[in-house]
Amino acid sequence: MLPAQARLRRRPEFTAVVRSGRRAGRPTMVLHYLSERPEQSGGGPVSDAHASSTVPPPGARAGFVVGKAVGNSVVRHRVTRRLRAVVREELHRLPGSADLVVRARPEAGTASSDVLRRDLTAGLDRLLGSGVTRS
Repeated sequence: MLPAQARLRRRPEFTAVVRSGRRAGRPTMVLHYLSERPEQSGGGPVSDAHASSTVPPPGARAGFVVGKAVGNSVVRHRVTRRLRAVVREELHRLPGSADLVVRARPEAGTASSDVLRRDLTAGLDRLLGSGVTRS
């Protein structure tokens, strides 16, 4: 399971990544990657003491979109769990200020975890450049 601070949860966060980020398509998923997350609009001036408690912790974050085209509720939840597991293993490759949105394609509903892992790794290799080495 991904820790709560490593997950995108709000619609504006997803929208910013999808609209401003780079994209890599794979057979079972589309990855949207934004290397620098935008400034959070807090709605006004905040004191320094309060600001330090509302600033999100550093570290890459990931969000997941698994629509009805993937399958019924049971299939969608299974795909989401599998995606969370494979992203957790690869999140260390992303810079601390990066956001990643993983959108599952219908093919993800019948794909194994190994296939999802392969597609995620290939997509991240493409987004991060060929100079990135895997550990």
